Amino acid sequence: MRKNGLDLRVILSLLVLVVAAGVIAVVAIGGSSGAQAKRSQARAQDFQAAAVLEPVKQAPALSLRNYLGQRVNIASYKGKAVLVTFLYTNCPDVCPLITSNLRVALNLMGPTTASKVQIIAVSVDPRGDTPKAVAAFLARHEMTGRMQYLIGNAKELARVWKAWGVGSERDAQQPQFINHSGLVYGVTGTGQRLTLYASSFQPSEIAHDVPLLAAR
Repeated sequence: MRKNGLDLRVILSLLVLVVAAGVIAVVAIGGSSGAQAKRSQARAQDFQAAAVLEPVKQAPALSLRNYLGQRVNIASYKGKAVLVTFLYTNCPDVCPLITSNLRVALNLMGPTTASKVQIIAVSVDPRGDTPKAVAAFLARHEMTGRMQYLIGNAKELARVWKAWGVGSERDAQQPQFINHSGLVYGVTGTGQRLTLYASSFQPSEIAHDVPLLAAR
């Protein structure tokens, strides 16, 4: 079932995941009451994201090494929109979809707008996401140099998953696969985690929202 272009099952899954992360999602088709609702709805209407997060908080800390061994800290991207997602290179479905649609979104933006955003992918597979595997994944999806892909050991990555409210568990029946949260978080130019996109987002939604995120 769909309402205002959003699959209600997607919305419910978003709400469950976001509440688990310790925040409340204000979806564009919903809201609370009174002046607070009006402010939330006005903000939601600015964006084409599946959800706008309330209350607005600073994005959790995120500092890991990329597949080239370089330290990447989300705090260094102040002034830019940052899109944060959680992937693994052997993923058969959701991760390639997210990555491909992010590439299309960058192409839709054009060079000027694309310079206002940084995409960060964090591994959910510390064992399988080796530097070689990540390099091949990025090349396959034409995202080399266009997306930071961060890796680490299980302890390092688990801290990030917890901070961002992301689940990651190896499939018991098919251990080569990882069950994980397939979301994209939009972070503002001042470092606030503000928008949320389902794995089935449209590239045009990201292209539309990036300048708004960068300006906030």
